[in-house]
Amino acid sequence: MTGRNVFEYAVLRVVPRVERGELINAGVVVYCRATSSVTARTHLDETRLKALDPEADVTGIRAALLSVEDVCGGGASSGSAAGDDAGRRFRWLIAPRSTVVQPGPVHTGLTADPVAEADRLLDLLVR
Repeated sequence: MTGRNVFEYAVLRVVPRVERGELINAGVVVYCRATSSVTARTHLDETRLKALDPEADVTGIRAALLSVEDVCGGGASSGSAAGDDAGRRFRWLIAPRSTVVQPGPVHTGLTADPVAEADRLLDLLVR
C-alpha cells in the first residue's frame, strides 16, 4: 500500500476523581515518524465531565488540554519541548504527569494523512 505511513496515537483521558477511576476521553495525540508530525485534537464535553464530578476544574482541564495542542504546534507555552523533534514531543506528551489529564496506551495504524487521522480519531473516540 503506497502512500500510507505507520502512525502512533494515544487517547487523552480526563479522570476528575482518581479514587473513583471514572474517566472520559477528551483528545488524541497522533505521531507519524515518516512525516515528522505530531498533532493533537481535543474536545472536552463539559456535561459529561460534570456528571462525573460536579466540582471538576473545567478551566484547569481545558488549559491542560490546550497546552497539549500547543506543544504539538511548537507554540509559545510549549517551553523547551518546542525545539524537540516530533518524536520527542510525542513521547513527552504521552508520559504520565498529571492525575487528572492522563494519556492512554499507545496504538498504531496506517494513514496517508496524519492530520486527518487525528480528526477522524477525535470523532471516533472522543465525540
